[in-house]
Amino acid sequence: MSRWDHLDRVVDTRPLRSSPAFRRLWLGSALSTASGQLVSVTVLFQVWELTGSSAWVGAVGLVTAVPTLVCGLLGGQLADALDRRRLALVTTAASLAAALTLAVQAAAGASSLVLLLALVAAQTAAISLGSAARRTFISALLPRDQVPAGVALSHLTFQVALLVGPLAAGAVLVAAGPGACYLLDAAALVVVLVATLRLPRARAGGAAARGGIVDDDERAPLASRRPAPARLLAGLGVAARQTWDGWRLVARRPALSGSVLVDAAATVLAMPVALFPALNAARFADQPATLGLFFSALAAGGLAAGLATSPLARARRPGAVQLVAAAVWGLALAGVGLAHDVGVVLVLLAVAGAADSTGVIARGALVQLETPDAYLGRVSALENVVGVAGPGLGNARAGLVSSWSSPGVAAVSGGLACVVLVAALAATNPALRRWRPGGTPRTLGAGPGPL
Repeated sequence: MSRWDHLDRVVDTRPLRSSPAFRRLWLGSALSTASGQLVSVTVLFQVWELTGSSAWVGAVGLVTAVPTLVCGLLGGQLADALDRRRLALVTTAASLAAALTLAVQAAAGASSLVLLLALVAAQTAAISLGSAARRTFISALLPRDQVPAGVALSHLTFQVALLVGPLAAGAVLVAAGPGACYLLDAAALVVVLVATLRLPRARAGGAAARGGIVDDDERAPLASRRPAPARLLAGLGVAARQTWDGWRLVARRPALSGSVLVDAAATVLAMPVALFPALNAARFADQPATLGLFFSALAAGGLAAGLATSPLARARRPGAVQLVAAAVWGLALAGVGLAHDVGVVLVLLAVAGAADSTGVIARGALVQLETPDAYLGRVSALENVVGVAGPGLGNARAGLVSSWSSPGVAAVSGGLACVVLVAALAATNPALRRWRPGGTPRTLGAGPGPL
C-alpha cells in the first residue's frame, strides 16, 4: 500500500492528483478564503471601534446578506449562460478593486461607517456574482466518484482559512492596522486572478443549460429585433424565469429542498459571530486575545472535522449526516450562551465548528450530485445564497436580540430554535434522511464544454 493510500484513508486527495485544473482551482480558492476571513475580522473590528454597538456589528451581516441574495441569484443565472471562467475573472477583478479602496479608506483614517459598509457591500456583490460559477467547476473538472472528495477538500481550505485568518488579522491589526489587512486581501486576489486565468474555458451550453428557455430575440434576425428598452425588459423576464426554473427544480426534489432548509435553520437561527465582541466584553474583560480565540476555536473544530474528509466523502447517507450535524451545532451554541468559563466556551465553539464543517461537506456533496448540470449554476447560487446570506441574517438576528436582552439569551434562544426546526425537518423529510449518492449520473451534455 502506497503512502497515498494511507493518506486517502483520512483525507481523500485523489482530486488533487488526478486533475491539474482542479489543483489550481483549489489553491486559488485557499488564498481567496484566507484573505476573505482576514477582511471579515477587520471589518468587524472597524465597526466595533467606530460604534461600540453589537447592533451595528450585527448590521454588517445584513449589509452582506442583501448583495449576497441579489447578486448570488443573478450570478447563478449568468453561470448557466456565460463562460464561467470569464465570469469568475471579471468578478474577482471587481473584488480586487473593492479591496484596494478599503485599504485606501483605512490608510486615510476615514471614520465614516457609511463608507465602510458601502465598500463591504460592493465587495460582497462582486464575490457573490462569481461564486456560482466557481462552485460549478468541481463537478465539471472531476469524475462523479471524486466529486464528494473535491467538495470536502474545498471545504478543508475554508476551515484552514477560518483558523488562520482571525489569528493573522489580530496580529496584522496590532502591528500595522486595518489598511494592511485589506492590502493583504488585494495581494491574495491578484494570485487568484492568475490561477483562474490558467483554468480552461467553461461555457455553459445553449438553451438547454438555461432551463430550455430561449428569448424570441435570439431567433429573430438583427433587423427585426425590438428596441433596446423592450429587449432589456424581455431579458430581465427571461432571467427571472430561468432563476425560477432553478428554484422549481429544488422544490421538486425533497432532498435538495430539505438540505437547503436545514442549512438555513442552522445559520439564520444560531449564527453566533456577532455575539463574540459583546460576550467577550460581558464575561471576559473585553480582552482582544480572548476574542481572537473565539474565532479560532470555531475554526479549529471545523478543521478537525475537515481533516477527516475521506470518511465524510464516502458517507452512505449525507442527508442524515447533515441533519445530525445541524442539531449538534445548535446544542453547542446554546451551551455557549450558558457558559461563563472561557475554557468551556472554547470547547463548545470547537464542537460547533466541527458540526458545521461536517454539515457543509455533506450538503455540498448532495447538491453537486443531485442537481442536473444544466441547472447547477442556479442551484449552486441558491445554495451559496443560503450559505452566505444565512449567516449574515443570523448575525443580524443575534445582534438585535443581544441588544434587546443579552448575548447569552441571544445564543441560547437561537441554538434551541435551530434544534427544534432541524428535528421537524428530519421528521417530515424522509427523502433527505435516506438520500444516497448512487443513482444515474447527471447529464453532462447540456452543461459546460470540455474542461
